[in-house]
Amino acid sequence: MAWAEVSLSVPREAAETAGAALEEQGALAVTLEDHGDDPVLEPAPGTAPLWPVVQVRGLFPADTSRGEVSASLLKLPGIMRPGDLSWRDVPDQDWERAWMDRFQPMQFGEKLWIVPSGMQAPADPGALVLHLDPGLAFGTGTHPTTALCLEWIDAHDFNGLTVLDYGCGSGVLGIAAALKGAAHVVCVDNDPQALEATAANAGRNRCADRIRCSKPGPDQAGPGQAKHYDVILANILAGPLIELAPRLGRSVSPGGQIVLSGVLQEQAEEVAAAWSGWCGAMRIQEKEGWVRLHGNATKIKET
Repeated sequence: MAWAEVSLSVPREAAETAGAALEEQGALAVTLEDHGDDPVLEPAPGTAPLWPVVQVRGLFPADTSRGEVSASLLKLPGIMRPGDLSWRDVPDQDWERAWMDRFQPMQFGEKLWIVPSGMQAPADPGALVLHLDPGLAFGTGTHPTTALCLEWIDAHDFNGLTVLDYGCGSGVLGIAAALKGAAHVVCVDNDPQALEATAANAGRNRCADRIRCSKPGPDQAGPGQAKHYDVILANILAGPLIELAPRLGRSVSPGGQIVLSGVLQEQAEEVAAAWSGWCGAMRIQEKEGWVRLHGNATKIKET
């Protein structure tokens, strides 16, 4: 099965903006390369390599409307001519091989480890190991926003809790919560590939019986008839977090935990303000220009 990859040639100062634009258009993966083909996967703000011209590549499903995506990308700064943007078909193996070549076991917090399928788990008998194969879904732990969420999960007790992982990607956050003892986890994503990867990873980690995969809906109900969650995890972008605040805010139980990421440092106040009707002051943790916001739900606010 072929996928569609778009390549942008931009000056180094425009690379971060181009990468963010690709994610907003629905790219499943973003890679930065120089002319020597030295990739940097899931780059963080401020860490773009000092190449004069950067190739920013985004991977999309094969049925993506290339014309619509191209029209949006051609408005980016640094795109001066049509030749600066091109598309190609990519077999699955190309992207998966590039990812596996660069992904190694990683530790988050004190006990949580993410270990790629087929690699050796750490020797620590107390380690909590999540075996991961993201397929073509975002969420490996290498991006600062994912790392911030995993560190928070490692530090908190989930025994018997209900959890919503909104924008689940590979399912890494929801599965980590299940491994920490969550009784029921709903993993939501609008990308079928993400839901497929999440289900496969849940089975790989022997917690599929506690994880339900779902596309977004008007009401993300919990187990049975419950409509409220003890913990909401949402590692998406600032815009969707602001837009979704009323819906997701109604889904957290009073006193429950709200953990948001995918937010640049300069966007944190705006996101916190959008959620102020459902929680008090949010605590902010920064990592490489990205932030995690954490708050306790104070009440269920109907709108």
